[in-house]
Amino acid sequence: MCYNHPMNSRKITQRELRNQSGEILRAVERGETFVITRGGVEVGTLTPVPRRRYVAREAFVAAFAGAAPLDGARFRADIDAVVDQDPTRHA
Repeated sequence: MCYNHPMNSRKITQRELRNQSGEILRAVERGETFVITRGGVEVGTLTPVPRRRYVAREAFVAAFAGAAPLDGARFRADIDAVVDQDPTRHA
């Protein structure tokens, strides 16, 4: 089975990962992706964790400053109409 990997991914063997783990992890921190092989067969990928993006509170508040007020009771009724929230049915 063949998987689609990012264009910049580099194939490395399990042995390379073991012997050069520090160098490889530094490359992952820089954004590189690796496809790990064992016996010539792809067994996994090593990819960077996406960076969290923070929005300043002021920017968040400003983005919603012109939004219509939320009617809590109507919102709850809309949610209840489409979501089964009875925990006893999922046991």
